[in-house]
Amino acid sequence: MARKDDDERVTVVEQDVYPVPDIPIKELLDAIPAHCFKRSALRSSTYVAWDLIVIVALCKGTQYVDALITPATLSLPHPYLYTAAHLALWSLYGFWAGLFGTGIWVIGHECGHQAFSESKAVNNTVGWFLHSAVGVPYHSWRVTHAKHHASTGHMTQDQVFVPSTRSEVGLPPFDPTREDLLGARVTEEVMKEMYEALGDSPIGAVLRPASYLLFGWLTYITTNASGQPRYPKGTSHFNADSPMFMPHHRSQVFISSVGITLWLAGIAASIYVWGFLDVFRIYVIPYLWINHWLVLITFLQHTDPLLPHYRAPEFTFTRGALATLDRHLLGDLGSVMAWLGAHATNGISETHVLHHVCSKIPHYNAWEASNALKAKLYPHGIPMDGAAGGWAEMIRVFRECKFVEDEGDVVFFKNAYGLAKSKAAMPASSDSDSGVEVK
Repeated sequence: MARKDDDERVTVVEQDVYPVPDIPIKELLDAIPAHCFKRSALRSSTYVAWDLIVIVALCKGTQYVDALITPATLSLPHPYLYTAAHLALWSLYGFWAGLFGTGIWVIGHECGHQAFSESKAVNNTVGWFLHSAVGVPYHSWRVTHAKHHASTGHMTQDQVFVPSTRSEVGLPPFDPTREDLLGARVTEEVMKEMYEALGDSPIGAVLRPASYLLFGWLTYITTNASGQPRYPKGTSHFNADSPMFMPHHRSQVFISSVGITLWLAGIAASIYVWGFLDVFRIYVIPYLWINHWLVLITFLQHTDPLLPHYRAPEFTFTRGALATLDRHLLGDLGSVMAWLGAHATNGISETHVLHHVCSKIPHYNAWEASNALKAKLYPHGIPMDGAAGGWAEMIRVFRECKFVEDEGDVVFFKNAYGLAKSKAAMPASSDSDSGVEVK
């Protein structure tokens, strides 16, 4: 809660205390029932089949109803209402097909983590097909995503959702006479200066997240937008010479690019056979929704004023893994929509902390494993559950997470006034168990 000190013309906030964990990863893994680690290609395949069945049923049902929206079968008071009805019907299809399409994307992502099957060959074959079908360069992204998991929350090693620093957003250097490094105390003068530089208008507060949701995924894989800022210009998931890759990844980047080339050729051939309109409304619109959900889900898993980011001296694998949040996707629209959001996307948003502790656990075992992990962690007071994932939350987080300080080994987001919601409480000792090999 913020309060003003009129004598000194400063604003002071009472901050949440984040208990920086010092827990060996083995202790967390031991808390998870052994059977949760078992992977079954057959069982995993049933979820792919179900998602595809739902999408096909949605498409066929929409086409059937669409054919009935004519003056011969439906009486509407104005001709334009028929056009509006067609548009509304196909928009509804695009939304739900995109949500279940995200479920397919999630299973392809599990293949990249070797969580689909016990066989690496099966995982990579199925993953390449599933991810190529939704425009993802499978191996290229698998490699960088593994690095993200190894260094989650690391300011210079994480691959995506790395906070901008004070200097990177163009703010004046920190002045200890006018503000607190932890963001608990800021003068009105500094608050005004910062808001003029970083504050959003009501329209901007909506448009910035909207553009991020629409184009964030494509700009990330092609130009490293929102990725690790120390990478040079030209960094791309399609460029094998990018610093995110090693020489032995070259063939994998090529295979990934072949998948994308075939995907684009398939879209072009479909347009030639069935026409642009049919391909656009049946495939392209759901595809754009998939990209939207991917960005919304992953951004909110890793970005919140509650979560710390670490520089090298204080980073460990466990700390990075726990610097994430579970959220009920669409939970802000009620319990039914929360269930549908989790069901359609295979629980990727609801069990994400567990996913970072062990990414080889398949999604159908993640619920039980997540409950066991949280029972272990709750006494430590580490925040693991964020607000429901949706558009309102996206806007809130965008507005509250503007930058982190250039100084400090454990940093939290500050808002456009230079105030931070959280501060760190360090453990008495700090035995690192980081060091995850990315093959």
